[in-house]
Amino acid sequence: MSRIAKAPVELPQGVSATLAPDSITIKGAKGSLRLPLAAGVSVVQNEKKLEIKFSEPGLARTRAGATRAHLANMVRGVTKGYEKKLELVGVGFRAQVQGKSLNLTLGFSHPVNVPIPEGISIETPSQTEILVKGIDRQKVGQVAAEIRDIRPPEPYKGKGVRYAGEQITLKEGKKK
Repeated sequence: MSRIAKAPVELPQGVSATLAPDSITIKGAKGSLRLPLAAGVSVVQNEKKLEIKFSEPGLARTRAGATRAHLANMVRGVTKGYEKKLELVGVGFRAQVQGKSLNLTLGFSHPVNVPIPEGISIETPSQTEILVKGIDRQKVGQVAAEIRDIRPPEPYKGKGVRYAGEQITLKEGKKK
């Protein structure tokens, strides 16, 4: 068995798990998340711990570790939540939230409107910072990546949308 799948997932105070034959639902203070289980993988609850079991060797064995990691991410999501911070670098680059969309001015001839998906909240503490928050780790990362893909940092001046703390390796300019 995978080393990751051997470790049980602890359920902290205020978090509950509902088991079904083909899925598991984790409920906490911030909301609830559902994970469909792969064929051959099952979850057993012992008191406040979730243990992953698999019936046959092979593909189910490899999926057991991934299932355990997803469950741990879900438990953290419903208790603390996830957050990604993006920075806008460039003259005139701005972001602001209006209703259910994020308006970006990124040096194009037109403003870019990004709809905010269900289950995700976006904040703009300043005009050059974007905070993407939610309980689903995958969805938070996907929305942040889609915003970054609108104008990724270019390699000569570093202008564009980048993750907070991301290092951009700049290329040397043209020599005369």
